[in-house]
Amino acid sequence: MSQYFLGVDGGQSSTTALIADQTGRILGLGRAGPCNHAVASEGRQKFVSALTDCLAVACRSAGLASPRFACACLGLSGGPSDKKAIVGEILTSERIIVTHDALIALAGATAGEPGVIVIAGTGSIAYGRNAAGLTARAGGWGYLFGDEGGGFDIVRQALRAALQLEEGWGRATSLRAMLLEATGARDANDLLHRFYTDEFPRPRIAAMAKLVDQAAGEGDPVARQILGSAGQVLAALASAVRPQLFQSGESVRISYMGGVFRSPIVRQRFFDLVASDPTNHVEPPLYGPAAGALLEAYREAGVSCALADVPEEKS
Repeated sequence: MSQYFLGVDGGQSSTTALIADQTGRILGLGRAGPCNHAVASEGRQKFVSALTDCLAVACRSAGLASPRFACACLGLSGGPSDKKAIVGEILTSERIIVTHDALIALAGATAGEPGVIVIAGTGSIAYGRNAAGLTARAGGWGYLFGDEGGGFDIVRQALRAALQLEEGWGRATSLRAMLLEATGARDANDLLHRFYTDEFPRPRIAAMAKLVDQAAGEGDPVARQILGSAGQVLAALASAVRPQLFQSGESVRISYMGGVFRSPIVRQRFFDLVASDPTNHVEPPLYGPAAGALLEAYREAGVSCALADVPEEKS
């Protein structure tokens, strides 16, 4: 009789579920909206809807009706503390792991093997695990006190540059005009106040990091400096995690993911700094976070297998 396993990546922009059997064969994929909050009543409703919707789609894709899982692993943005009880009400599974999104991103990136991953999307974090199962992190402390090198931080610095230019003490940069055109703001001061409203949630602001990359590609020195600094701080996060888990001279796989790394400048700066240590092997992820969650479900159940026919996780 087949056993079924579930991996879920619940993020700030979408939720992805993968169902597989005990041999590692992917049977179904489901996607739904974000599920990063569950405390307030509205947040709880959105969380339940996202999880039930993506699970229903995955089950239909797999040709299964209300399966009982041998093990399910859910990696959720914002942490698991406010979601464990809700998950238990939704899923039928012999074992349920509710963890954070950095762990499943690492598991997917390295196919469950030891290593370090640096994630730079709206925010940023570095997370690692060694062969003994010990873990460490650096960053990921939110937009007020951390998330250096993430998309929100990049746009915040671009807005600062625009404000300084407008006030007459900043360097010349095309970032001011690009940000105003993209948002319809009258000036940098107007844009600043718009960014404090609900009209511009943090993911929307962070998505404007692509404008900084565009300006840098067109030769803007301020934009290039902002992106180069982002690559440098992301490399520093990886360098902070590595010695906590691995010996000097030990070969370590270091991976990266997130929209910020689409910038050639960020990616190259990160690669140059991390790869300056020849024992660091900098590589893109092997699998996405939902596949990583699936691998963690296998690990918890004591099942050893390789994944097959893994679909692209991007929506």
